[in-house]
Amino acid sequence: MTNILFAARSEKWEDYEGPLRSALDAAGLDYRLSTELPTAEVDYIVYAPNSDVQDFTPFTRLKAVLNLWAGVEGITGNETLNVPLTRMVDEDGLTQGMVEWVTGHTLRHHLGMDAHIVNPDREWDATPPPLSADRPVTILGMGALGQACAKALAALGFPVTGWSRTQKELPGVTCHAGEDGLRKALTDAQIVILLLPDTPATLNLIDAETLALPARGAFLINPGRGPLIDDGALIDALDAGQIAHATLDVFRVEPLPEDHPFWSHPRVTVTPHIASTTRPGTAARVIAENIRRGEAGESLLHLVDRDAGY
Repeated sequence: MTNILFAARSEKWEDYEGPLRSALDAAGLDYRLSTELPTAEVDYIVYAPNSDVQDFTPFTRLKAVLNLWAGVEGITGNETLNVPLTRMVDEDGLTQGMVEWVTGHTLRHHLGMDAHIVNPDREWDATPPPLSADRPVTILGMGALGQACAKALAALGFPVTGWSRTQKELPGVTCHAGEDGLRKALTDAQIVILLLPDTPATLNLIDAETLALPARGAFLINPGRGPLIDDGALIDALDAGQIAHATLDVFRVEPLPEDHPFWSHPRVTVTPHIASTTRPGTAARVIAENIRRGEAGESLLHLVDRDAGY
C-alpha cells in the first residue's frame, strides 16, 4: 500500500480529499491518503509550502514531494528535503486560468477599455484602437505558463516576443535568451507580461534600467511573482509616463499592505493573486499520475531543478 500525506492548510483538505481519492482510484492505486500518518511510513507528500510540514528529516521512506503550487520558491531552499520535488503543471486548470487572465488584461489595455468603463465626463472619443498586429507584446518567462499565454496571444494576431534564461523555440513567437536577449525582448515592447519564477537571478529584474526599454506609454502586467519588480522604480516610471499602467496580481508582501502606494496610484490596478490558482479537480489528476509513475518506476513529471529554483 502507498501512503500519501496531504500537507496543506487544514481548510484545503475538504476541497482536495474527494478529487484526490477519485483520481487515485482511477489510476488503479492501492493507497492510504490522510492528513495524519506516521512519518516513517509516508511515501509521498502532497504539499503546499505554507503547511506545517517544514522539516522532512523524519520522513525516512519518502519518495517524492508533490507541490500543489506552480511556484516552488517556498520549498527549494529547504535543506531537509533530499528527495525529488515536482511542481504543479496543470494545463486544464492552472494553465488555462492563467491564459484567460493574461489574455483578458492584455486585451483590456490593448483596446483601451478603462477609458470607456470609467468615463465620468462622458467624453466621446471615437479614436479606434490599433489592431493586434500593431501592438508588440513581450512575455518574460517561457515555461509552461509563458508558452501557453504566448500561443494564445499570437493566435489573436499580436506579435509576441518571449524571453527566458535558456533558449526556447516556439512557432510563431520570437524567442530570446540571456542578458543581451532581455534587452532585445523589452526594447519597444508595448505590453510586457511577467511570468518568471522568483529566484535570486530574477530579483528586481524589472528596475529603472529595464523599465526604460519598452516603448513610452507601455503597459506592464505581472501575474508572475512580486519580487520581479523594483516597486519604487515602477512608481517612478508610472509617474513619468514611461509606463502607462501596471496591472499587478502578485506582490512582495501578500495581502498587499493597506498603506502601500500601489493601492492609491491612479495608474495601477491591484488584483488579489487571482490570475491563476490550482483547481483541485484537475490538479488531483496530475498528482495521481505522478504517484502512479513513481510506483511504476517511471520518471516523474515536472521535476524541479533545485539549483535553478524552478
